[in-house]
This record gives sequence, structure tokens and C-alpha cells, in this order.
Amino acid sequence: MALTREQKQKIITDLETKIDKQKSIVFMDFSKIKVKELAKLRENLKKEGSEMKVAKKSLMEIALKNKNVELDSKKLGGEVAIIFGYEDEIAPSKIVYQFSKENQNAKILGGFLENKFCEMADVIKLAELPSKEQLLGMLVGTLSAPATNLVGVLSGNMRKLVLALSQIRDQKA
Repeated sequence: MALTREQKQKIITDLETKIDKQKSIVFMDFSKIKVKELAKLRENLKKEGSEMKVAKKSLMEIALKNKNVELDSKKLGGEVAIIFGYEDEIAPSKIVYQFSKENQNAKILGGFLENKFCEMADVIKLAELPSKEQLLGMLVGTLSAPATNLVGVLSGNMRKLVLALSQIRDQKA
């Protein structure tokens, strides 16, 4: 059944409000994916503060164009789902990438980060980055390494002094 003009306008308005709130967008081809698997993907996205929306490519293009985001819908093949990341810029790409590894029918088509189109390879590179928590942990480790090494060096001299004194004591005994 064809959509009425009012229904199409409602979909466009809904997409525009989601585009305003988003930090990143990922496009995914979801043809040949079972509904049960899509429901699981939606659940995983919701846990990470993201959302998946399905609409016609022409309506997506109009909504993006209204928000000054240029997209050539011809670059996107198949049935397209649009995934919005509201809290974390990288989380949607990580979740969709993991899903595509588990499900061969799911294909990442590209996405937007800071209103710039990213090709599929760029989205995959983003997905393979360590998480924010891991990066912060690495930073803390790097920042604390000099102090830790200094403590190790200073305690080494004390250990050597104690060892030398204990050897002198053993010799006299």
C-alpha cells in the first residue's frame, strides 16, 4: 500500500528530529536478515543509546537534505536501515560491525560522522578502534609509567643496600 503525502511528511519530520539529536549515523543493508536477528540488533543498539530506523531511501535523502547533510542515495544499495548514535559516536558502528561479522547478510554501506560521509571502509576502521574506556586506561597507564618507573628505581637502591647489609651480617656471623 502506497504511503500518503501526510504519512511521508510524518516520516521525514521524524527522521529530521533524529538527525538533530544524533552524533553519528551508520547505513546498513538489511535485506535477507531475519526479523528475529533484527530485533536482537535493535535491542543491542538501544542498550548503547542508539536507534535503528527503516525508511525509503528517497525519504531519508530528503530529511538529510533538509538538515544540510548531502547524501547520494544511489551509493546505497539494497534495503537500507539508518542507525543513529545519540550518546557515543563510535558505538553504532561497533555494534553494526559486530552484527555484520555474525550475520553474513548484513552489510555496512557507509555513514556520517560530524556531517561528513564516511565510506564503508572508514566505518569499519572506526568500529575496530578500542573503546573509550580502553583508550582512557591506556592514557592513564602511559601517564603513570614514569612515576612507577621512578619508584622502581628508587626502591632498587634500597633493596641493594639491604642486601649488602645482610651479606655483611652473614659474613660476621
